[in-house]
Amino acid sequence: MATLAHCFFCFDVLAARFEKRKHLSLLQVEHLCKRYQGKDESGNSTTLDPEHDSNQGDEDDSMSDPDQGLEEPSTEDEEEHQASAAEPVEESVAQPSPLRLPTISRLQAPSPSSASTSSTPSTFSASSSRLALDEPASKTSSSTSIFSFGRRSQQPSPVLREEHCPLFVTWNTISARGNKSLRGCIGTFEPQELSAGLANYALTAAFDDTRFSPIEPAELPTLAVHITLLNTFTPCAHVLDWELGTHGLRISFTYHGRRMGATYLPDVAVEQGWTKEETVVSLMRKAGWTGRSKEWRNVPDLKAVRYEGKGEGCRWSTWRDWRAWVDQQTRDENEKK
Repeated sequence: MATLAHCFFCFDVLAARFEKRKHLSLLQVEHLCKRYQGKDESGNSTTLDPEHDSNQGDEDDSMSDPDQGLEEPSTEDEEEHQASAAEPVEESVAQPSPLRLPTISRLQAPSPSSASTSSTPSTFSASSSRLALDEPASKTSSSTSIFSFGRRSQQPSPVLREEHCPLFVTWNTISARGNKSLRGCIGTFEPQELSAGLANYALTAAFDDTRFSPIEPAELPTLAVHITLLNTFTPCAHVLDWELGTHGLRISFTYHGRRMGATYLPDVAVEQGWTKEETVVSLMRKAGWTGRSKEWRNVPDLKAVRYEGKGEGCRWSTWRDWRAWVDQQTRDENEKK
């Protein structure tokens, strides 16, 4: 299940990219988030910015764009390529970059073309990720005990080190009137180690969703992030063998000699007010099917996989307040030395 710490981590990765510093590790963020929420060992009482409670989990939830959760059409050749991955996907997968991220877009616009026109991350993603992951740490972050605790006293447990999960990272902008607009969304059905996976996809969604220009530093105060961790993938007995509001859906089918597929995350159908049949038809159309709605059952080899996933989200202001608290803790500890 996604957590507030996962959201803070993605914001810190993105901010670090612009600030040309090393971001905190996921383990550090989780530890500091617990302290911030009043769960530290000393028993100090701290409170979470109430803005999180009023916005949590809604960064995707009120999207009016019915294309959310979609992938480009995939072809037979793409499927054979994807079958070599740890978790094969029917949807189009970006061509390997130096980081070899098996990226897919949650909100990819439909395309009538085949693999040659699939969304392909630019080399910006690889360089961006390296900047965020490999850049030397700043003096402030490397010299203080609040940032070095993970190396000195709180080594991750085997469970934390080995946790892998398919995931999606979504960036939205929030207007002064509270209107939400998609700014980038990239994910993968291949299980990812959370620390590396969240860091990589936070940057890929911010800079390499080809439907949008890369996020600019000036946009940071308007941003909200939403993280969805996926689990429990189960082949459906039939294409309607899933529950609205509980399951996400991946479909695949053959059309004009090509293998096509698309996916919706668990919240999409309920947000749009669709029935299960309407959801399937919408998925088929976004995958490239152009037949009559009433004829969807006649499409050859229509298959579906259901999955579950719980999301978490927060806005920039919530992360900013947490980060200010972290910086203050650092200054306080340095003054004690």
